[in-house]
Amino acid sequence: MVRFRMSSVPPLDNLNVAGLEEMPTPDQVKVDVPLPADAAETVTAGRATIQRILDRDDPRLIVVIGPCSIHDPGAAVEYATRLRRLADQVKDTLFLVMRVYFEKPRTSTGWKGFVNDPLMDDSFRIDQGIVRARHLLVEFAKMGLPAGSEALDPLSPQYIGDLISWYTIGARTTESQTHREMASGLSAPVGFKNGTDGSLDTAINAIRSAGRPHGFLGINRFGRPAIIRTRGNRYGHLILRGGGGKPNYDAANVARAETALQAAHLAPNIIVDSSHANSLKDHRRQPLVFRDCVEQIRAGNRSIVGLMAESNLHAGHQSIPADLAQLQYGVSVTDACIDWETTETMLLAAAEALSGRLEGRGTQAVG
Repeated sequence: MVRFRMSSVPPLDNLNVAGLEEMPTPDQVKVDVPLPADAAETVTAGRATIQRILDRDDPRLIVVIGPCSIHDPGAAVEYATRLRRLADQVKDTLFLVMRVYFEKPRTSTGWKGFVNDPLMDDSFRIDQGIVRARHLLVEFAKMGLPAGSEALDPLSPQYIGDLISWYTIGARTTESQTHREMASGLSAPVGFKNGTDGSLDTAINAIRSAGRPHGFLGINRFGRPAIIRTRGNRYGHLILRGGGGKPNYDAANVARAETALQAAHLAPNIIVDSSHANSLKDHRRQPLVFRDCVEQIRAGNRSIVGLMAESNLHAGHQSIPADLAQLQYGVSVTDACIDWETTETMLLAAAEALSGRLEGRGTQAVG
């Protein structure tokens, strides 16, 4: 047996850690960027409306739409201003929620999002990113525009969760116990995406898990380690995003998802994501997916309660240049998006097609 003297014991922790920098506490960030009363009302009303839609007390469709990811606050505010005006035009049939994604899971490498790297230079100023993200969310809420976001980092909701009306758990993290536990304590409804291979079981198991109480390690508002004890989130629902290189938004796949949810004793609430594998990763196909789902609803489908789309001021996407001054304004730096003109046309057409067709989509009609 090898014995070490205390002075010769090698270090055993943080061997691959280059530095530890303190973050402001959630309480500090909320003091610096407070939630005004009018913004709080937007969040509260947004959550309540989404809950009513999931409970089948509101027949409208949830539409989560916006940039694949936020990287330019100025362009994001311009997009939000346009979306807010459009929301008023379609409010009788569509309840618009702006997609405000600040964190991006990566398959291998790449930009991890505005919170993680707000300066887009690998400086990883998370302390700045979380504050700037909160400023943006407050601005959107003051416009009267509810926000939807992906819950990726388990600590982020402590900083910005009071400004989110709807959450999603992505296909890569739906299987994660950490994210299921986190979802069980989130204050907003949560959609779980099917697996990247297209399987439904992972998401259905996640919905069931998140609906139950959990206890796990986290932080409190003062940044201290805490045991988080949750009540469970009863507003979990399924998001179909395709997978395994195949779409799953068609009527047959939607019916299969309904059956799977009912077999698990879950409400058949389905949101269809028109991007990712459902559009075969071609942003130009998103309106086709959107229209197909609208036609399914017109034909009598009662399980599709919402739709998602990736949209920006201008179409396509761009790589992040070494010289950030060369970034194209209003163009995604992650997944390709449809442009504003296409977005407006798509939503107005959906609202018109569904006008007078949504009444009676109650729970009793879907089992």
